[in-house]
Amino acid sequence: MPTSTVEVNAREYRLPTRPTVAITVDGCDPAYLDDALDRDLMPRLAAMLAGGGAKHLGRGQMPSFTNTNNLSIVTGAAPNVHGLPGNHFLDPSGEEVQLSDPAFLRGHSLHAALRAAGARVLCVTAKDKLRRLLGHGDVPATSAEAAHRHPIPALGVDDVVALVGRPNPGPYRWDMSHYALEIGLAVSRASGPLDLLYVSTTDYVQHAEEPGGPMADRFFRRFDDLLGEYLDLGYVVGLTADHGMNAKHHPDGTPRVHYLEDALAAAGVNDARVVLPITDPYVVHHGALGSFAWVHCPDRQRDRARDALAALPGVEEVFTREEAAIVYAHPPDRIGDLSVAADAATALGKSAAKHDISVLSGPLRSHGGRHEQIVPIAISHPLSPRYAARHAAGVANSDLHDLLLNGLA
Repeated sequence: MPTSTVEVNAREYRLPTRPTVAITVDGCDPAYLDDALDRDLMPRLAAMLAGGGAKHLGRGQMPSFTNTNNLSIVTGAAPNVHGLPGNHFLDPSGEEVQLSDPAFLRGHSLHAALRAAGARVLCVTAKDKLRRLLGHGDVPATSAEAAHRHPIPALGVDDVVALVGRPNPGPYRWDMSHYALEIGLAVSRASGPLDLLYVSTTDYVQHAEEPGGPMADRFFRRFDDLLGEYLDLGYVVGLTADHGMNAKHHPDGTPRVHYLEDALAAAGVNDARVVLPITDPYVVHHGALGSFAWVHCPDRQRDRARDALAALPGVEEVFTREEAAIVYAHPPDRIGDLSVAADAATALGKSAAKHDISVLSGPLRSHGGRHEQIVPIAISHPLSPRYAARHAAGVANSDLHDLLLNGLA
């Protein structure tokens, strides 16, 4: 390779000298790994940590949603740089739009820069909604959800499903995340380990079960097996999460939700529009109910709206557009007039009439607020003393590639 470093979004990274994989475990609240390690469900992870690796708590981006955090991880930057403050936003046209088109991106990914420098890279996502975003900049990318439709010609793969050796599962199967990991392994075995591989999973299991549930146990046992296969192939492994997960329901199992349009109407704010940036195609996961929302309203009603929202039990933060752009590092033109975040036990919706909670696979478990911002960050190999100290003190998930490429001892 002609250069030894690349610069991406004002950060410099060394080119990988060993096969490296960064894995984002969607919805992996730190409690899942702690529970699995305590009950000896993940022996390969335990051995990795005992053999010189390390796992510490870190922080994700706000809101604690999938697109925002995955793009921060691959760009090493905050949402005000890469441009995605949620999965979904209110377009200037007045329509709500999914933030899944690469045209919305304002920053470049590390994988695009490394590919341009001659490195062999690949991005694999479980959910197809991320594939085009991760593939921006001529990065080879595929998804478990649509593996049958998206080969990887840049790496000589004409049929992903045939290479893996089993049909790809749907988004509401416990093992779709594992299929994404299996794609990376199959490509590595067919054409040799990659310089930099990124794998992002899905959080269907975490939405469905808390730590210790039978499906959650099955998920993390199989994940541990696949982690071991990456280590056996000689990969340096980094693990993090895009967000955590918490129960958002009453003891009887009914969702604990504040429907903001209803609450605002009751306070005399009748011209407000609530946008839920958790919104994506996977309604069985969360029914578009999370702990973060945007409110668009006329200037004359903003103070009344802010007071009404702040008075709701469980609402922790209500920031104006100008404040949120600073506090959350958000692009101000893609957020609401007010940004609202709730506590660990509370979800936010539009109005009761606009949500069909019958689609949920069980009692509501979701994310989006500060309490799902804490994530695990684990590295398989020893870090230099300076980076080890930073890691232990708590870094962001957007620092994962900095640890992997710049920080190894």
